[in-house]
This record gives sequence, structure tokens and C-alpha cells, in this order.
Amino acid sequence: MIQTFEVVDRHSQRSIHPFAGQWEKQHYQLGRPLRVLQVGKFYAPVYGGMETHLKALCDGISPAVQVEAAVSNRSRKSICETIDGIRVRRSGTVVKLAGACVSPGLVRAIRESRADLIHLHLPNPTGILAWIASRNPAPVVVTYHSDIVRQKYLGMAFSPILDYALRRSAAILVSSAEYVRTSPVLSRFQDRCLVIPFGIDLEPFDDPDHAAISRIRKMYGERIILAVGRLVYYKGLEYMIRAMKDIDAHLVLVGVGPLQPELEREVAEAGVGNRVTFLGRVDDVVAYYHACDVFVLPSVERSESFGLVQLEAMACSKPVVNTDLPTGVPWVSVHGETGLTVKPRSAEMLAGAINSLLSNPAHRLLLGRAARRRVEDEFTTGMMLRRTLEAYVLALCGRARSESADGIQAETVDDSAVFALTHATPKLTHAAPKG
Repeated sequence: MIQTFEVVDRHSQRSIHPFAGQWEKQHYQLGRPLRVLQVGKFYAPVYGGMETHLKALCDGISPAVQVEAAVSNRSRKSICETIDGIRVRRSGTVVKLAGACVSPGLVRAIRESRADLIHLHLPNPTGILAWIASRNPAPVVVTYHSDIVRQKYLGMAFSPILDYALRRSAAILVSSAEYVRTSPVLSRFQDRCLVIPFGIDLEPFDDPDHAAISRIRKMYGERIILAVGRLVYYKGLEYMIRAMKDIDAHLVLVGVGPLQPELEREVAEAGVGNRVTFLGRVDDVVAYYHACDVFVLPSVERSESFGLVQLEAMACSKPVVNTDLPTGVPWVSVHGETGLTVKPRSAEMLAGAINSLLSNPAHRLLLGRAARRRVEDEFTTGMMLRRTLEAYVLALCGRARSESADGIQAETVDDSAVFALTHATPKLTHAAPKG
């Protein structure tokens, strides 16, 4: 049973917004801001989907709660720093095993934390083991970003430890219901899964550098395809490169990763070197989103659980071509509504979908406008922050609402669920959706 939720005052039966300045009943009150420790793999400026979400979450909830982050450092050195007001403890990595950092200092960072709540971001074997070893008694909320897909033997060996962590968690936050239904891990814990889609702040995408957009279009031509993300196995970029043999356009790839040499060989073998550009890391990708005609996410594995970059392209009113993975990817950008969805691992279908959009500007415009509306309606940072703070309330005080096969059924909760996280701030109030 996958749960959605709504914090309710059992006496008034009115929904309670966690950003509200005053709640009528405050039976459970700390008398200070809630302290939350976020435990992730890495933290900005390290780039990746989990890291992007983690920073957005920390920045967004910091006006309402006292938040810190504990992560691994890519070097052997342990450091503590403040990034945009967030205290970040980076524990040095002494060795990497099966791609996972071994960072002993993370145990101490979690043990010494005085957090009221620990928020674990998975998959992260290092984070789970450090949390268990720390014996920190604070309740735990988990954001389950993805299954362990590629390291199958590691996943099998780690499964009992992962199951222990999920059983101990008060709530498991997942970005889409589809991922819960199709995950061999989460299917065993549906009773505590809460669907909270990732969200983005629309403001940075609303004021692009028009001079930069003009330069990009002048450099790459009037038909631009954009892909953004790490150059790793599950992105399926080799299929996009092969598709370029049948597409009259320029493919711009933003991102870095270990597969770049292999992908460059694919470009040479396909004979499309004059129409594919590897840009590497780009500080401000917004102009590229606005300059492109089509955004593509050709991912091939369920490691791509959501595809946050789709939201960024959609915020710029761009149609998306994605793949029909058993994850949240095709739910974020919907086939025929905000873009086109094709079969994974098919260069031919990628080429067909992209060519159909490139040849029909009116259709691109229609899909792009619908894409922007979908982000505004479903995937803003304000919605994500509100729902996450509600999940913290539920983790501390109990569940409020469940979804069954017969539909959503409201339930009352303990008076203690009426829990004041903090007074609202202008920043958070502004970020929250109206109504």
C-alpha cells in the first residue's frame, strides 16, 4: 500500500500546512527549530542527481529547520565547511570498494550529531553502514533515489543491511509511484513509502541570457538537440550518438564522466564528429536549455529513477524525448503531452521521434508549453519542500493518510501530529504553492 499524506488536526479536521505561522494545537513542541541531519554520498559542487536534490532540499528547508549535511569527501581529507549557510561535514575517503567510498569519519559525524531526525539518501552503502555503526537513536527518514542496478553482487550482499535500514525507517520517500511498484526492494515496504516527486525552482529558468542563447545557436546551428547529465552507463548516450547518423541536427552533450572516451569512439565510428559536441561541465546550462529545439534523455537502466534534468528542460518550455523505463522517467514527461517516449536502446526510434519534432515547429511549441505547465502544476521546489516537511512530521508523530486500491482514504492521526516545526519565513511562504 503506497501512502500519500496530509497532516490533519483530528478535532477540526482541517489540513495543516507545515509552513503555517501558528497552529491551533501544539501538543508536541520542541521550543526550538527542528534539527535535521542529511546523510548523502557527496555534496555540491559535486554534480549528480542525488547531489542536486540534496542541495536543493537543504537550501529550501533551512529557513524552517536547522539542517546539516554529512557526506563523503572524494579526497582522503576530512573537512567541515559552510556552503550557502549549510554546514557540511565531508569525511575523507580512505579507499573505494565496488564504487562505494569508505569514509570512517562519517560514523563520527553521525554519532556526534544532535539531530532530532536523520534523513538518509540511498543508494549509499557507506551512509547506511555509518548510520548503523553510529548508534544515533534519532528517527530516520529515507529518500530512496534508486535501486542498486549495476553492482548486482554488491546489491545481493548488501540486501540484508538495506532491509534492516528500511525496516528501521519511519518513512521512505520515493519520487514516483511507478518506482515503488517496480522496485524489487520497495515492493516489500510499500506500507511506509510516501511519493514525493522531486521539484525545481523555476526562477533561474525564467530569465535566460539572450545574448548567450544567440551565440549558442550561431555556433551549433538552427537545429539543436541537448542532453545533460553524467557520462555513465545508464544514460544510453551511445544510442543517441548512433541515432545522429539519421538526424540532420547538432547534438550537444553537457556533462562529464568515465564513459567519455568510449562515447568519443562511438562518435568517430558513426562518422558524426562534425555534429556532436562534448561540452564537459557547464557552469550555467540554462542558456543551452533555451537554445535547444529538443531535449533528450535516452536512459537505458532503472538507475535513472526520475530524470531531474527533464524538469529543467520542461521549465524552459522544451519538448522531451525520453525512454519507456519502468521508473518515473516517462511519468515526468508524458508521451504525446509534453514530449515523446520511445523504447530504450533503440537508435532508430530515437531518430524517428526527434526527426518528427524537428520537422514540426508547431508541435514542438505545443508540447513545450504543456511541459512548462506540468512543471508548474506538479514539480516545483515549494511542493517538494512542503511534502518533505510533512513527512518529517509524520516520521516523528505518526501517519495521517493512506492510499489503497479503492482510492485515497483519509484517516485522523494522533493529536501529537499537530507539530509545529517552526514559524513561517517569507522565503518559504513564497516557495510554497498557493492554496
